[in-house]
Amino acid sequence: APMVLHPQECGRVGRRRTFFPQGHPTRGAPEAYFRRVFALRNDLAGIDWAAVKADLRRDGFDNGRTPDELYRSFAASAHTSVAWIGDRVVGTARLLADGICNAYLVDVWTAVGYRRRGIASAMVTDLLGRVPGHHVALFTEHAEALYRGLGFEVEEVGMSMVVGRWLNR
Repeated sequence: APMVLHPQECGRVGRRRTFFPQGHPTRGAPEAYFRRVFALRNDLAGIDWAAVKADLRRDGFDNGRTPDELYRSFAASAHTSVAWIGDRVVGTARLLADGICNAYLVDVWTAVGYRRRGIASAMVTDLLGRVPGHHVALFTEHAEALYRGLGFEVEEVGMSMVVGRWLNR
């Protein structure tokens, strides 16, 4: 089902921007722990796209893009967030956005061995912080609780289509 974050539900806690509804307890790994273990970057430098593709395939998250197509998808995005442990990418997320009022969250993935440590929450929160005032939509099949915890709500109507053949193949 499609989910969306409504801009009026975004709040501020202290000096750090958060994207939880007012009064909602924040969830995920404590920030100090996260910073010691993981690095969150917004650039694509140094990413081994073949290794990311192999990890996506292993985790059942591969949608058929080649390593070059993965790179081009991320490079064409308005905003990206990539989680690293050392020299290994363990999480990705990206936003397609018009810079005015609409954005679409895609490719949110955390490597299986690193899930439930706050990585996806940190990447999504990072991305949301770069599009204040935007209506942010996403589709999810398995992570509704994650996105609800970040303030997204289910919207009952959503439609999509593939123009021609998927990936032009």
